[in-house]
Amino acid sequence: MTVAWTSHRFTGGLLALDTANTVVLRGDPERTFDRFDDPAEIVRFADAASGFRAAELGDRRLAVSSPAAIAPVVLSIRETTDRLFRGAVLKGAVATADLPEFLRSCADGLAAGGTEIGAQGRPFGDPATPIAFEAALAVSALSLLRDDTIARLRICPNCTWLFVDRSRNSSRLWCDMAVCGNRQKASRHYRRRMAANEVRNA
Repeated sequence: MTVAWTSHRFTGGLLALDTANTVVLRGDPERTFDRFDDPAEIVRFADAASGFRAAELGDRRLAVSSPAAIAPVVLSIRETTDRLFRGAVLKGAVATADLPEFLRSCADGLAAGGTEIGAQGRPFGDPATPIAFEAALAVSALSLLRDDTIARLRICPNCTWLFVDRSRNSSRLWCDMAVCGNRQKASRHYRRRMAANEVRNA
């Protein structure tokens, strides 16, 4: 199924989190699905991410050599990132037992990249040339290990997506107020109305 890679799909705040969120409704075996089941979606996701994550990437475009070839590395980084940092949100700390697999996955992404990164002010490298998606994904995932970032990670109570809370007082609740926030408001309003109807009809 072709996905509309709109701005809502990029509410995680960082490329690695947006990628982790391509598995929809994690933890709900009856409704969960993977937007990367078709590897061709990795190409379309990377193209959209080049625009929506331009600030993070320093305007460096993401390149996908072969979606089928890079899919195992991309999915490995995605799953180890989600496991490590979802656990960090739930437990309040990073589980060291989950770090080795996460770091190996990121190493695989960087090894395949064949690029240079980390120049002053340009952590993703030269914006004049594209960067392999799996390499950029690894850099983004590794950046999550910063203390100030981990402290701001959240799980949306509506869709269970991971996101970075960059609000001034760290009070953001939803990944996207316009989508998840409004859905929860509508749901609460419906429940209140139904409860009121039951009282009147009792």
